[in-house]
Amino acid sequence: MALDGIVMANLAAEMKDRLEGGKIAKIAQPEKDELLFTVKNQKNTWRLLISASASLPLIYFTESNKQSPMTAPNFCMLLRKHIGNGRIIRVSQPGLERILCMEVEHFDDLGDKRIKKLIIEIMGKHSNIIFCNEEDLILDSIKHISAQVSSIREVLPGRTYFIPQTMEKKDPLTITEKEFIDVIGHTAAPIQKALYMKLTGISPIMGHELCNLASIDGDRSANGMTELELVHLYHMFSFVMEDVKQGHFTPNIIYKKEEPVEFSALPLTCYQGDDYISRCFDSISSLLETYYASKNTITRIRQKSVDLRKIVQIALERNYKKYDLQAKQLKDTDKRDKYKVYGELINTYGYELAGGEKQLVCLNYYTNEEITIPLDDQLSAKENAQKYFDKYNKLKRTFEAVTEQIAETRQEIDHLESVSASLDIALMEEDLVQIKEELMEYGYIKHRRSGDKKPKITSKPFHYLSSDGFHIYVGKNNYQNEELTFKVAGNSDWWFHAKGIPGSHVIVKSEGKELPDRVFEEAGALAAYYSKGRENDKVEVDYVQKKQIKKVAGAAPGFVIYHTNYSMVAEPRILLEECK
Repeated sequence: MALDGIVMANLAAEMKDRLEGGKIAKIAQPEKDELLFTVKNQKNTWRLLISASASLPLIYFTESNKQSPMTAPNFCMLLRKHIGNGRIIRVSQPGLERILCMEVEHFDDLGDKRIKKLIIEIMGKHSNIIFCNEEDLILDSIKHISAQVSSIREVLPGRTYFIPQTMEKKDPLTITEKEFIDVIGHTAAPIQKALYMKLTGISPIMGHELCNLASIDGDRSANGMTELELVHLYHMFSFVMEDVKQGHFTPNIIYKKEEPVEFSALPLTCYQGDDYISRCFDSISSLLETYYASKNTITRIRQKSVDLRKIVQIALERNYKKYDLQAKQLKDTDKRDKYKVYGELINTYGYELAGGEKQLVCLNYYTNEEITIPLDDQLSAKENAQKYFDKYNKLKRTFEAVTEQIAETRQEIDHLESVSASLDIALMEEDLVQIKEELMEYGYIKHRRSGDKKPKITSKPFHYLSSDGFHIYVGKNNYQNEELTFKVAGNSDWWFHAKGIPGSHVIVKSEGKELPDRVFEEAGALAAYYSKGRENDKVEVDYVQKKQIKKVAGAAPGFVIYHTNYSMVAEPRILLEECK
C-alpha cells in the first residue's frame, strides 16, 4: 500500500508534536533521492527519513543512522546553507493531499530572519522533495521535472510551486453532504472506486473500508445507489473524517500468516477471518519502519547487485563512446557518391580539357544542373577521374565496414540495456544468478574456474492471474524472456512488450479463447511497468500473437522481430495480485 492522505495526516500530527520548535542539527543525503534530518527539540533528538524514490517513497522517524557519501550532493549543500541550524516553526498538510510542508525560520547572510519551506510530496513515482522560499518560488528540488517530462507542471529552480489540480477531486475534510451525494452519486464506477477517484487522499483500501463500515457492496455502481444509501455512506464517512480532524489515529498493520499485507492509520475492519491478525503501533513512524523493513527487499537486492550494475554500466559507457565515434565515421562517408559522380563526369566531358585546368564546368546529367568539379592541374583528365574513383572506393569500403561495426555496437548496447532492465526488476537473490550467468556467457564476467559447480537456477518468471482468469507470465531476464516466448507460449497466446525500450516479455495464455479487453489492459500495464519506462506517465506497448514473433538469428537471448502488431498506450502499474 502507498502512503495515502490519512497516513500523511497521521505523519503530519506526529511531526508537529515532535518537530515544531525544534532546531535542525544535521542534514544528510544518503541516497540521490533521500534525506535524513536530525532535529533537536528540548531534550529529544529526532531523526526524520524522507525518500522520494519512485519505487519506494516514504517518510518516517527512525532511530537508525545511514552512512552519507564523502561529498554531499548539491541539493544537500543548498539545504545546509539555508536551513542548517534553522528552527522548524510549522508542519502542515494541505487538505488531505499526500503533501507535507515544513516551514523553517533562519537568519540570512545579513542577519535578517527568513522563512523557507521544504515541501515533501509522497505521490508514488511522482514523489519529490522541493525547497522553496516564503513566496513559494522553487529554489531547488531533489528531482528536476522539465516540460519534456511532465506537461502538467515543471519543477525547476525559478518556477513558482503549486499543487497540480489534475483530477478535480474534493477535499474529504470539507465536503458537505450535498456535494458528496452529487459527486459520488453521479459516478458510473463501483462505489469503492468512486470514493478514491473523487476524493483527495482516499486510497483504494480506504474506499473498501468505508463501504465495509456502511455495509455496502463496494462493487456496486455508485450511480445505481439510492439517495438514502448515499446519505448513510456519507455519515459513516463523516465519522471517519472526524477522527482524522481530531487526530484520533490507530496505526496498525494487517498480517496474513506472519506476512504484512496492508497498513493504515485507522482500524481496518474489512480484513476478517482467522488468517488475518491486526497489530497496533504507538506511532505511525514505527509502523512504517516495521512494514518497510519486511517489504523492502528491492533495496537489499540492489545492494547485492552493485557489482553487476557496475560491470554493465562500464560496458555500456564504453559502447556509447564507440557508437558515437562510429556514427561520426559513417557521416564522413556521406560524400562518397559525389566523388563517384565527379569521376564519371570527368570521363564523359574530359575530352574538352586541354590540360592544366583547375576546374571543369559541365552538365550533371543525374540532376540536369550545371556543376563545377575541382581538378588537379598537374594531372590529366583520366588521372583526375581515377583520383575521384579511388576516393569513392575508399569511402565505400569504410562505409560498408563501419555500417557492420555500428550494427554490432548497437546490438551490444541493446543487449546491455536489457540486462540493466533485468537488474532493475530483480526482487530476490536468486534472480541475480541468471543475470550473472548471462554476463558470463557473453564475456563481461570471467568464466568460472574448471571444477566450480554451476549454480542452481531457481528464479521463475512473475506469474499473475488476470481479473478474467487468464494466466499472465512476465520474464525477469533475457533467459526467461526467451523461454516464455519460444517454449511456454503457444501460437495463439498473446505477447506484449514496451515499444522501442528494454523490458520484459509478457505472455498471456489464451487457452484458445478470445481475450476480453480488460486482459489486454492488465497485460499492457505489466509490460509498461516491467520496462525501462516504468517511471513515465504512459508507455507505448506493442502486442501480437506469439505466432508472429521470430527469433533474431545470432542475437542474444530474448531478442525478437515482428512485422505485424497492435499498439496501445498503458500506464505502468501492477493491477493484479501475484500468484504464489
